[in-house]
Amino acid sequence: MENLIYYIFLAIALVIAITIHEYSHALAADRLGDPTPRSLGRLSLNPLRHLDPLGTLMIFVLRFGWGKPVPIDAYNLKNPRRDEQVIALAGPASNLILATLLSLLSGFIPQNFILLSFLFTLIQINIILAVFNLLPIPPLDGSKIFLNLLPVDTSIKWQEAFDRFGIIILLITLFIPIYNQKTLIDLILTPTVNLISRLLLPL
Repeated sequence: MENLIYYIFLAIALVIAITIHEYSHALAADRLGDPTPRSLGRLSLNPLRHLDPLGTLMIFVLRFGWGKPVPIDAYNLKNPRRDEQVIALAGPASNLILATLLSLLSGFIPQNFILLSFLFTLIQINIILAVFNLLPIPPLDGSKIFLNLLPVDTSIKWQEAFDRFGIIILLITLFIPIYNQKTLIDLILTPTVNLISRLLLPL
């Protein structure tokens, strides 16, 4: 029963975190002058607008999932390179902000085990989603930030490399052990997530 409750909490937390993440991309693009997300119905907190069918299935299979990327049209942006960074950063930033607000809220709610367990699961999922998406690997948000920080010529070369090998790099990062039976994602993601979790969940 405890495992069932955990999986239910995990699924709900992922749906909330992904929805907030993708909505924030859409909101940032809309505020920066690109009407594309609004025209496609993505400027919404309705989870059905943002959940990817395969990504949703993976929530229950791999205990991790993803949403539909928010399409933007850079031609509508006044400063495309800067604005694309802001839009990309909006998703992870929203997850960290939500995790921080929930952490503050946890000190004011009744000490109910089930309620606190869900709240802490939601906080942790938002931290993981934020840190994971900041990795500079396509199609993650960090790759868009990284590319737009580079000089244009260098950015084009990196984009070509990402187009060729991006999915391979992501799979290696996620699944191939490289040191002491740990994957690159374990070596990078886990310490960062643990650090932020200790700050927000001082238990």
